[in-house]
Amino acid sequence: MHDESEEPHALVCTEVWGGNRKVSRSVKLPSLMAWVASHPIHDGEGGGDLHYMSVCDYDLISRVALADVSGHGHDVSAVTQTLRELMHKNINLWDQSDFMRGLNDAFNKSKKYATAIVLSFHRITGRLAFSNAGHLPPLWYHAAQRSWGWLEEGNDPQLKKVAGLPVGLIPGTDYSQTVVTLNPSDLLVLYTDGITEAENGTKQELGREQLLDWARRAPVESAKALGEDLLQRLESFRGGLRNDDETLLVLQREEESRLVVLGEVASSYTFGRLRRSLKKEWSDLRFVCLEKVRTSRRRNLIRQESRVDSY
Repeated sequence: MHDESEEPHALVCTEVWGGNRKVSRSVKLPSLMAWVASHPIHDGEGGGDLHYMSVCDYDLISRVALADVSGHGHDVSAVTQTLRELMHKNINLWDQSDFMRGLNDAFNKSKKYATAIVLSFHRITGRLAFSNAGHLPPLWYHAAQRSWGWLEEGNDPQLKKVAGLPVGLIPGTDYSQTVVTLNPSDLLVLYTDGITEAENGTKQELGREQLLDWARRAPVESAKALGEDLLQRLESFRGGLRNDDETLLVLQREEESRLVVLGEVASSYTFGRLRRSLKKEWSDLRFVCLEKVRTSRRRNLIRQESRVDSY
């Protein structure tokens, strides 16, 4: 899935996009612009960093998931498909509870574990629900205050304890979720430990605080501009040396007219209802046709048995 196209990939309703292959791409979601760069340590095969994005039936809810799985290549191909299926299954749910529970159970059954950060964004309210399963906290740029910080859970020690547990370790774990408001032009930077644990020529690790310092000096006019600046600084820091999969995912809420947003959602809602109605009608028609075929076969079988008896 390596694609360095200048044109953003615009996600349509019910679409799930992502994977664990090398990629550098801008992605358009409802009221959000994303930019992702993912580079597995072994070229030509999938890495242990998984990223997925989805849009609901009504162009209203977007979900973004980033996971750092134990293993590489074929070892993670099954859980890659599992994550995609869970994104589809929960595509219309803004709440994270069912998604995180399903993710934890699926990883546990596959004998894998992963750190993960999962976000759901509601484009009308601007509310962002997020769950953190032992993953590094995203960077958060507050555009109105022109300040940087971390996207972290509240101060409840119990919440932090659950949040710090990677998925796949303990079946039945219920992960907490936190809700914040993502304001227009705000930015979020998601990343895996391949970024913060990158080393320079003297074996010095980059670290979270250095990444935050870079962000404070980077351009913030777009997700792509910020992401590419951070990536260039990372290349200069480590001098081409890599020891792990690396993924950087930047999100920015767009400035939009509320009337335009409501109009787009209303249009998508009508289309979504029509699509599901047609899908149901097709399913019903298929069921009727199959029943007619079965009935016809039963009648033919009865006729054949009658002919045999008459002899």
